[in-house]
Amino acid sequence: MVLKFVPYPPDADLKRQGIALPDSKRPGQTAVYASAWWPSIQPTDYGVHVLADVFESGLSRGPQRALLGSRPRIPHSSPAKLERRYVWQSYGQVDARRRDLGSALYTLFRDGTLGGGDLPTIGVWMVNRSEWQIVDFAAHLYGLVSVALYDTLGPDAVEYVINHSEITVVFASEAHMPTVLNLAGQKCPKLRMIVCVDSLEPQARNALNAWGKEKGVKIVELAELEEQGRKARVEPPKVVPEQVYSICYTSGTTGNPKGAVLTHKSTVAAVSMWCHGVPLDEKDITVISYLPLAHIYGRIIELFITAVGGRIGYFSGDTQMLLDDLQILRPNYLPTVPRVINKIYAGIANMAKQPGLKGAMLRTAIQAKLQRFHATGDWTHPVWDRLVFRKVQQVAGGRIEGLACGSAPVAKDAYDLMKVAFAAMGVEGYGMTETNATITRTMPQDPEASGIAGSPHAFNHVKLVDVPSMGYSAEDKPYPRGELCVKGENCIKEYYKDAENTKKLIDEDGWLHTGDIASVDEVGRFRIIDRVKNIMKLAQGEYVGLERVENCYSACSLLQQVYVHGNSLREYLVGIVIPEPAPFVELVHRATNEKISPDDRAAMERAARDPRVVERVLQELDKEAKHNGLKGFEQIRNIHIELDPFTVENGLLTPTFKARRADVDKKYGPIFEGLYAAGIPARSAKGKGKGKL
Repeated sequence: MVLKFVPYPPDADLKRQGIALPDSKRPGQTAVYASAWWPSIQPTDYGVHVLADVFESGLSRGPQRALLGSRPRIPHSSPAKLERRYVWQSYGQVDARRRDLGSALYTLFRDGTLGGGDLPTIGVWMVNRSEWQIVDFAAHLYGLVSVALYDTLGPDAVEYVINHSEITVVFASEAHMPTVLNLAGQKCPKLRMIVCVDSLEPQARNALNAWGKEKGVKIVELAELEEQGRKARVEPPKVVPEQVYSICYTSGTTGNPKGAVLTHKSTVAAVSMWCHGVPLDEKDITVISYLPLAHIYGRIIELFITAVGGRIGYFSGDTQMLLDDLQILRPNYLPTVPRVINKIYAGIANMAKQPGLKGAMLRTAIQAKLQRFHATGDWTHPVWDRLVFRKVQQVAGGRIEGLACGSAPVAKDAYDLMKVAFAAMGVEGYGMTETNATITRTMPQDPEASGIAGSPHAFNHVKLVDVPSMGYSAEDKPYPRGELCVKGENCIKEYYKDAENTKKLIDEDGWLHTGDIASVDEVGRFRIIDRVKNIMKLAQGEYVGLERVENCYSACSLLQQVYVHGNSLREYLVGIVIPEPAPFVELVHRATNEKISPDDRAAMERAARDPRVVERVLQELDKEAKHNGLKGFEQIRNIHIELDPFTVENGLLTPTFKARRADVDKKYGPIFEGLYAAGIPARSAKGKGKGKL
């Protein structure tokens, strides 16, 4: 019952990464693809069946091994400061704590103090910290169901999740206690207990107790629950693989969040998959935890690190201090996302622009290492790593050996530079909540892999299905294209209490439809190129429904048409607006004090390029966005004013008057890139409508 890293075969062929299964091609779809190296292996082959087994796999390496680390607060510091060291809890200590906490919770559910719904759900609302994982480990062992709550859901969505999943107890940090208490009572009538994971000062505890009494909920500290369990240990119940372990709610662009039902079986399968193709030494692996544990990507990483006996060091809770945390922790494995990679890329690029010898050496070193990597797949260099890149690597602690990127596509140039700068193997994965963050992954030694989704993971089968309405077909040349569909033990079987959306997600043959359009090349690697429903993900991980945003703006009387464009490598939206001539000339007069005629084409074109006019149009868009309640990341931040409408005749509209997105993006691609290159105009960055990017 031990999980281990499974390396690629010594003779792994880069030209054969995904294989088409024999006789699997059907009309309207590609063949079914599997991993070229592990096409038929199953998760159960490793003897790990439930998530408690994952912990036991790590514990078996030695109870004295360090597991969870954090930086202690300097006593009496104000404002709070942290020591420049990590303090660790061992596997044995965490084992005892999960049993103490699990015993207390199991007893409270068993005697009816908590629970009463379909599942024994517990809410968790805090930033990444060791207590997050201890609560989850306890839930794994005692058959409870964790439900992550997180800030970007918004208060209304959090209220919905608590009620929908019938949560009766929430574990929260002190910072989140007021928000949870505000929801208690009439808004969330089933909530009976709030557990603060921090030690409260007497005055704060008294105030929270009084507030809790008023709301009809009990306030408890985590240490108190652990003490109760320590005094009355309960033998863990038998947990079976099909049992639900978590409901992971995904923030949708319309309606309420959908609750992906994750079972022990599905998540164990994903953890087992992640152990394949990792060329690291499991005897010494340390990871920093800063990617939100409320999302499945962060959770799967920590579970697979636990499975092999690794160490998890938690960041300080402030991303501004992340570099400080890295330098103190000195991890050798760094999971990341495109937004972080882009910042590192920009920093290195700026260093390379330095005048004089330092800048020249860095530019030479970058060019030499990239040439070597693209030619051989080797991310190291015997000379330049020692002379130049050692200082770059020290920024992240100096020990990074492995990089993993997920959540959104990453720019090839940025990721390639990060690999060679850190002299680290880098993989890129593709998955979603509904597949436990697991579908495909790239090979680290593949020099052409950056920016693509990769080949199927071990245990997964993948195919592409025609999308005629968007012009994508399995017969497309040079590469087949279509909606990516997946099968595997890691895939969910349902959304919680949501038969309608479950039916949309999983077809009659059991294939999960991702909603992503992909192509597959001759090597068996998949690349994400579009979305079926024009729902896309920005670089920071936020989903945006482009058509929905367009509908919100279309009510603006100034506009004849509006087209919203997003790029998964960027953090905000841009757009094309086609104004109504009459109100547009009035706006031009207000902006420039110049009177023009709608029939004067030259004057109209000059006005459309005038920064003052663009600013005024953006102000009108801001008003419409505010009126419709668009979030900051859903708002258009820069625009191109076009005078010629989209029509069926010019090929930019379908016969049903919907935008042909592929054709619009092709025609206006250079303009969109120009808008991004120009950045967010000062008005948009400073305006009242500014929101989260």
